[in-house]
Amino acid sequence: MQANELRRGMNVMLDGKPYRVMESEIRTPGKGRAFIQVKFRSILDGTQRELKLGTGDQVEEADIESKDMDYLYTEAQGAVFMDVQSYEQTNIPDDVLGDTKPWLSEGMRCSVELLDGVPIGVTLPSIVEIRVRSAEPVVKGQTAAKSSKPAVLENGVTIQVPPFIEAGEKLRVDPTEQRYIERAK
Repeated sequence: MQANELRRGMNVMLDGKPYRVMESEIRTPGKGRAFIQVKFRSILDGTQRELKLGTGDQVEEADIESKDMDYLYTEAQGAVFMDVQSYEQTNIPDDVLGDTKPWLSEGMRCSVELLDGVPIGVTLPSIVEIRVRSAEPVVKGQTAAKSSKPAVLENGVTIQVPPFIEAGEKLRVDPTEQRYIERAK
C-alpha cells in the first residue's frame, strides 16, 4: 500500500517487525513536496517510532489475524485459550498477556491477535463484571460530587470508585482503562 493510505489503527511491517499506526498526518511545507509524518508503536514490545514518508512510498501491510478465543486456565508461564471454532488450545505467554492477565476469568471470550499463527496480543471485552474485595469506609459528610475512593477488586487490581461502593458488591468495570462504570444488576 502507499504511505498516503495509512490510517490510525492499521498494522504494517517495518524492518520485518509488526507496527500499529498511532497517528498519521500529511504535511505540506511552503517549499518542496508533501510528506507524511507517521507515529508507530511496535506490536511486539510497545516501543514507539516516528517516520517521515513520501506520499508515494510503499509500505507493507502486516498480516495480523484476529480470532475469538475463550480463556480456560492459567499455567506457570502463561494462560491457555481455546479457539471457539476449531476447539484448539493455545498457550499464550505472560509477556504477550501483559496487563490483561489479572482481568482474565474462566470462560471469558477474548480476541487474540495472531501474526503468522503466533499470538502477539489479547484484547479483553469492553466491560467486565467483578466483585469488590475491600473498600475504605465512607467518610461522614463526604459528598458524592466528584469524590472517589480506592477499592481493591477480586483480581487484586485497585481502582477508584464512588464513595457509596462497599466490599462484596459486584461492579461493571472497563478493564482497559481500569475505570468504574456502574454497579452490576
